[in-house]
Amino acid sequence: MAEYYPPAAFFFKVTFELDGTTEQDVNFQEVSGLTSEVGVESIKEGGENRFTHRLPGPAKFPNLVLKRGVVTSSGLIKWFKSTVEDLEVQPVDVTISLRDQDENDLSVWTFVKAWPMKWAFSNLNAQNNAVAIETVELAYQRFWRH
Repeated sequence: MAEYYPPAAFFFKVTFELDGTTEQDVNFQEVSGLTSEVGVESIKEGGENRFTHRLPGPAKFPNLVLKRGVVTSSGLIKWFKSTVEDLEVQPVDVTISLRDQDENDLSVWTFVKAWPMKWAFSNLNAQNNAVAIETVELAYQRFWRH
C-alpha cells in the first residue's frame, strides 16, 4: 500500500477569467478566505423556555484575500482600476488550484462572480529590507471545492 503524504500548501495557482481570456497567476504568496460555514438561526417556541430551536441558515463566506509582491502591470490591476476608478464592476470567476510536484491539480476551489473590493499595499519603510506586498480582497457570491 502506497504511503500518503499531505500536499504542501505552497504550490498553488490563481486563475482569473478576465475579458473572455484566462489569466493565470502563480506569483501570489498567500491565499486566505477558503472558508465557509452554515449560519444558525435560533427560533424560540412559545411557552417553551428550556431551549430554542437551532436551524440551519444561509451559508456564510468571508472575502477571498490574495497577497503577492507588487507588480506594475497585470490584468488584475486593470480589472481593479476599472472597478474603483470607472465604477464598472465586472464580476468574474476565480479559481484556486492546489498542485502537486507534477503540476497536477489536487484540490480546486471556484469562486463565483468575484469582484475586487479592496486593494492595499504594505507600508513603505526605508529602514526595512522587505518586499513591497500588495493585498487584494475579493467579494464573491459563493464558492465550491471540486
